[in-house]
Amino acid sequence: MAYQSVNPSNGEVLKNFDQLNNSQLEQSLAAAESCFQTWKHTTYAERAVIVGKAAALMRTHVDDFAKLATLEMGKRIDEARGEVKFSADILAYYAEHAEKFLAPTKLHPKVGAAHMESSPFGVLFCVEPWNFPFYQLARVAGPQLMAGNTLVVKHAGCVPQCAIAFEKLWIDAGAPKGAYTNLLISHEQSEKIIDDPRIKGVALTGSVAAGKSIAAQAGQNLKKTSMELGGSDAFIVLDDADLEKTIPWAVWGRMYNAGQTCCAAKRFIVLDSIADKFLEKFKVALSALTPGDPMDEKTTHGPLSTEAALVQLLKQVDEAVASGAKLVMGGKRIDRPGSFMETTILTDIKPDNPAFRDEFFGPVVSFFRVKDEAAAIALANDSDFGLGGSVFTKDEARGKRVASQVDTGMMFINNIDWSDAELPFGGIKYSGYGRELGNMGIQEFVNKKLVRTADLNAPA
Repeated sequence: MAYQSVNPSNGEVLKNFDQLNNSQLEQSLAAAESCFQTWKHTTYAERAVIVGKAAALMRTHVDDFAKLATLEMGKRIDEARGEVKFSADILAYYAEHAEKFLAPTKLHPKVGAAHMESSPFGVLFCVEPWNFPFYQLARVAGPQLMAGNTLVVKHAGCVPQCAIAFEKLWIDAGAPKGAYTNLLISHEQSEKIIDDPRIKGVALTGSVAAGKSIAAQAGQNLKKTSMELGGSDAFIVLDDADLEKTIPWAVWGRMYNAGQTCCAAKRFIVLDSIADKFLEKFKVALSALTPGDPMDEKTTHGPLSTEAALVQLLKQVDEAVASGAKLVMGGKRIDRPGSFMETTILTDIKPDNPAFRDEFFGPVVSFFRVKDEAAAIALANDSDFGLGGSVFTKDEARGKRVASQVDTGMMFINNIDWSDAELPFGGIKYSGYGRELGNMGIQEFVNKKLVRTADLNAPA
């Protein structure tokens, strides 16, 4: 695969990067393994100095990191700054809490004493996507470096400058060589890495197809994996929802990061009695978004990450309409330089339409009317994905009742505040397995060892 920076807001090629040859890759893997042999013996306090320094450096250089994300994948600059700050928060969170999360846990057997203790796996291979070029890295690096693992990371081909900058962050923070290594490698080299006995675990955030392939290969090697894949989250609007609060969340939930978020609101499921009013207000709010240079803070509608992403999304919309969906607004590329797409709403999507099952990774709304709460829950669950979802209602107890019946890894009531460093993130079904962030995120790649002490005679 090629590693190339292209500015999606104007199509300008910024820079090309050479892939590692096999000899360079071997040197990187050897360094990561060598580093692990000493890193695993460092104290949490020693690790926290480095991870905390990385967090501080990100906060000091927010604009430098943010501008790279905006240049390479088109994230609007205010959103990019927010991502960098949140990435720093994640690193700082694990620097502070890792020792407590991984402290020995006392057990209470009938005879003797026992405890569970945690130890790191070793070198982890992380495959990460372009849509959050720093956050995706921070949420594996923070917990796993603090746990005592070392990381080799293959980032997406369209954000090489972000990938290189994040590796440099660790060098600047004082991390030893091999603790965190960025790999500009091919898919074939990735497959060899998964087979390599020095690799002890694999973490992927990406597409369902990539997840199936990498999980299968890791499984052949009996290696632990975590998978955060796609999503087609339901945004359920009940008949008592406060639309003055709900509409802004609907716009943010669909249009944040130009709609290129795994847990974005994608399927809007609205009770029929409020559907017309919701749709009219939603159309007005989406129409008010202004496309422009993502470096300009006044821009409210940025480009898609690549021209290929735009072409794919336009094709999906055309197929949906050809299969019977109604195009309420949008559906075309915006007539300006760069990979911009109109905000789009599709309705009348029947179960035999490809759009009923597909994930739209961009500014495309799938809108559904349902007769009642039970129908909303049934439609929300009629999906191959199960990452997140939300429900909007003035009745909190009703919201909790609906949330408990939707089959996802995460549900949000009257908000879509997807990520806090303290809260586990992840899904079920085709959205993957395992959790990142919170206490659960640091447990994914540590050995939980039982140690039992008892003065017992052997059985006769």
